[in-house]
Amino acid sequence: MAHETPRHWDRNMRERLRRGEAAALAELYDRFASLAYGIAQRVLDDEAATGAVTREVFGAIWESPERFDPRQGTMRAWIAGQAHQLAVARLRERAAGPAVREQVAAAATAARADYIVTAMPAPLREALELTRFQRQDYRQMAERLGINEDEARRRLRLGLQLLSSAAQYGAESADPTGGRPAPPRELGSR
Repeated sequence: MAHETPRHWDRNMRERLRRGEAAALAELYDRFASLAYGIAQRVLDDEAATGAVTREVFGAIWESPERFDPRQGTMRAWIAGQAHQLAVARLRERAAGPAVREQVAAAATAARADYIVTAMPAPLREALELTRFQRQDYRQMAERLGINEDEARRRLRLGLQLLSSAAQYGAESADPTGGRPAPPRELGSR
């Protein structure tokens, strides 16, 4: 039997994984698990996290073997790169801590509030601007806008309801589980 080149072995391995051969995954794991583990361990210096990264690398290639492209490099280099990327991502998550996550949530909330104010109908935006920036109550706002007090309260209430959704959106968008926030309600609707 002729000696198989690394590129040929890589292409063959990818095809076996595409066919769902569990033996191919076992062979790949036997051959490269220590490489992935060693790289992750150097970055993380945490056995539990290192083991999780190693499992993620091999889980990802089992689920999506087409992500590896033999024309771009060897399987060994790809696995090493994946282990390094995942380990660095975990290290960043760990370093971020609660304070950074709170800052991200606050920034998301502020950005969403700005968007909501910009996108809301002009009558609601005017009501908020008069009460917030010009410190007018709903009676003064009604007089200034030439509307009755009930309409002034309604506009202010709707504007505040829209703005309150920004806080909920900020909390959901900072969700570490990756949950997607619900789309915003139709602006101007009750």
